[in-house]
Amino acid sequence: MLTSPVLVLNLNHEPINVCQVRRAVVLLGKGKAELLENGRGEISTPSAKIAVPSVIRLVNLVRRPFVQRKLSKKEIFMRDRHTCQYCGLQTKELTLDHVKPRRQYGDHTWENVVSACIPCNRVKAGRTPTEAGMALLRRPKAPYPNPYYVLYNRTILDEWRKFIPWVDVG
Repeated sequence: MLTSPVLVLNLNHEPINVCQVRRAVVLLGKGKAELLENGRGEISTPSAKIAVPSVIRLVNLVRRPFVQRKLSKKEIFMRDRHTCQYCGLQTKELTLDHVKPRRQYGDHTWENVVSACIPCNRVKAGRTPTEAGMALLRRPKAPYPNPYYVLYNRTILDEWRKFIPWVDVG
């Protein structure tokens, strides 16, 4: 139970972290956070009973700059929604393609890398889309910083749903 996940919200209710119950109890005990949801009962100690938090909110606003996401294969596929940017095929079997090929001194940047299915990547080969007679579905660009990125690929617990705007409550 002490290792269960707890959603940590900033003072403005923006999710900033997911920690374990043990850390959340310490933050509550030091007065640095307040309990918003307790969906798991309580822990008994010799001197007290402590509510097991599932959502806490920090008492002070923590200013955090949005960090630009790192360029990686996983991030490119997420940005492009696992879709080939040439034919529109949605698949898990994708490759990375440099719009302006590396051999033509194309950069390895957000604006020059797209996801492509294997057949499209073979057809395009070491050419630009114009030279290969292919068109991009959309122009590649760096993804916008997302404050809810800490929740990506995590199981959203029922107690957290009312604090996350894109999850259906009903």
